Formats: sequence, structure tokens, C-alpha cells
Amino acid sequence: MPQNAPPAYHLLVKPTGAICNLDCKYCFFLSKEMLYPGSRFRMADELLETYIRQLLESHRIPEVTIAWQGGEPTLMGLDFFKRSVELAEKYKKPGQRISHTMQTNGTKLDDDWCAFFKAHDFLIGLSVDGPKEIHDTYRVNKGGEGSFDQVMRGWEYLRKHEVEYNILCTVHAANADFPLEVYRFFRDELETQFVQFIPIIERATADFLPLANQGWSERVGGERPLYIQDGHLVTERSVQAEQYGRFLVEIFEEWVRHDVGQVYVQLFDVTLGSWVGQHNLCIFSPTC
Repeated sequence: MPQNAPPAYHLLVKPTGAICNLDCKYCFFLSKEMLYPGSRFRMADELLETYIRQLLESHRIPEVTIAWQGGEPTLMGLDFFKRSVELAEKYKKPGQRISHTMQTNGTKLDDDWCAFFKAHDFLIGLSVDGPKEIHDTYRVNKGGEGSFDQVMRGWEYLRKHEVEYNILCTVHAANADFPLEVYRFFRDELETQFVQFIPIIERATADFLPLANQGWSERVGGERPLYIQDGHLVTERSVQAEQYGRFLVEIFEEWVRHDVGQVYVQLFDVTLGSWVGQHNLCIFSPTC
């Protein structure tokens, strides 16, 4: 590799588009399927090969990470990802390292999936919003039922096969007032060493707000409302600014007393890194 090559390249891929087997009430991305009526929303096999080949041919970089997201990427099926790994190995340059990550709701995971993840060193991001009563408030299936039990079954498979995983938690009206309950659940029950918190802030105009408050999983006239980030109001599900601040402060005080060096909380670690001049996340860097 050239001596002046960047150390790594990170690419995000959504092979299912907005298609998901869950119907989370705050998931604005679900409505994006309305933008392309009649689309299959599945990456074709020939496109997959072209995509990976062109990606690796165009980057003379020592390390490339392909991050698979959705929708729900596991809906593509295990064979799709086996093929993806084969193609990456086929087209990578000598000395080049290809890594794979996946963000999943965990409901489709089983022995076959997790054995594959382990064999190919996938890093898995598991979407969980807290203990059952909190998680099931908004993260529901197509029938409106909570998904917690199915997610925990997937987590058990990850643990069984010793797959490296982390937790992605959205912060919203249902969990923002319970920061320590949420954090301790991740740390003590799920035994995660990496947590990422993302605030849910759904903007809406005054006219659109009543419809937006119903959630993006609700069908209106046979269709979803199309989410547009517009307006000066926010939905009932959204976390308020001071509420989000208190949520982070309480977790930070717990983390800094007990868990520094043991649990990586992305926002805390990158903020402290930026304070000492180590910019590890684009939005915390002088130039993104």
C-alpha cells in the first residue's frame, strides 16, 4: 500500500433499504419505502459483486470496514452475507484487511448466523432500548407486540458463540427518565463493554404533529405518513433537551466512578478524547 494512504476506510451499506421485520414507532426510515413504490428493496447478487469489486478496486487503503445496516440486514438471508465475505476476499488487494460489522435488531439471529459471525470476526451492534418494559414501548413487531423477548434470544446466541457485540440505545420519552436503570441493565445484565446512545428527536409542524404522534409504524389510509424533518415542534416520543442532558449526566456520574476503562460509552469517550486533542469521531473534530 502507498505510504501516504489513509489508514482505514469505513463504508455503510443498506442492502434491504428501509425494509424491516419490526415496526418501531419512532423509526422514520420505515416510511422511506414510499419514495420508491414498486421497488424490491433488495440488493441483487450481481449488484453486490459489482459494488464490492468497485469499492475495493478504487481504494488503496490498508483496512476497509463494510458496515451492514437496514432496515434489517438479516432479512437478506445468511447466504447473501456468505457471498459478501467471499467477494471481499476475492477482490481485496494483497495485504488489505476487510472487516465487517452489522447493526441488527437481533430477532432473526440463531446458531447459524452467530457461528458465521464468529468465523468471520463480525462486530455486531444490537439495538436495545433498555429492560423489557421500556424496550417494548416503541420497539414492536408488525402486530404491535413488543420485541424484547426475541431480541434477548438473539443476544443469547451472540453470547453462546462468543461474538463481539455492542449495544445501540435510542433515548426517547419512554427511557429518558430512567438513565441508571437503562445503563445498569446494559452493563450488568447484558454485560456489554460498548454502549452508544442516540437521541430520538422527531421534528414536526403544528399541522403535521397529531399525525406524527401516532408513530411511523401506524398505517394511515393504507400507507405510512412520510417523515420529513421539518417544523419547530417535536413528537411526544422525542426526548427533550434538558431531559437528555440529565440522562447523560446521571450515567456519566455512574460511569466515571465505576466503569472508566471497563465500559466504553461512545459519547463520553470521544468527548474526553476531543478535549485532549484526539478527535476520533467526525462530529467532534474541527473539520468533519
